[in-house]
Amino acid sequence: MELKGKVQLTRNGRRIGDASKAVVWLVPLGTTPVPEGPRQNPSEIPQLVQKDKSFHPSLLVIPAGGKVEFPNHDPFFHNVFSLFDGKRFDLGLYESGTTQFVQFDKPGISYIFCNIHAQMSAVVIALTTPYYSISNWRGEIDIASVVPGRYQMHVFHPSVSAAALHALEREITVAPSDNFLGSFVLEESNLEVAHKNKYGRDYDPPDPDNPAYARQ
Repeated sequence: MELKGKVQLTRNGRRIGDASKAVVWLVPLGTTPVPEGPRQNPSEIPQLVQKDKSFHPSLLVIPAGGKVEFPNHDPFFHNVFSLFDGKRFDLGLYESGTTQFVQFDKPGISYIFCNIHAQMSAVVIALTTPYYSISNWRGEIDIASVVPGRYQMHVFHPSVSAAALHALEREITVAPSDNFLGSFVLEESNLEVAHKNKYGRDYDPPDPDNPAYARQ
């Protein structure tokens, strides 16, 4: 069956127009049949492109075990890394026009950064379940082909605190007579956590004489 839901993103209690980038996924519990996990087509490896000191897109959902390509389309060096929950890796310095691949071999949420440009961030979510949806700008969620049964429901949005997202996690029962997951109000965090570089230190100020930085 097809499950639908609605996400509303707020800031300081006021609704934000763009409610995209919320991810909702369901993990079977108990005797609920476990579907075959999603598989990545080797010829369709998604990309997190580095362009204009940003990752494009800033959010990817992939099957656990799948790969992501990290091409550098900027005219200077990048150093992509993730040393937090999820996949831990450090791609080192690589120049314009080159690319790197990372395999996300276990399920989890990986926060991706650049060791040179502190403003760059992205998220890769690796899942073992095919039951997931990413909200559109209207906040609409649509999860296809869900078998009735018990599930653990997870919700994620890159602008919402981990504590608020954890509070939304719960067990649900999907019944043939009800295809509405519910409405979710997500409050955007007021404070952005300043992440450290890959050495656990604050970022150095940009150095225009360093070839890793863009020259204005």
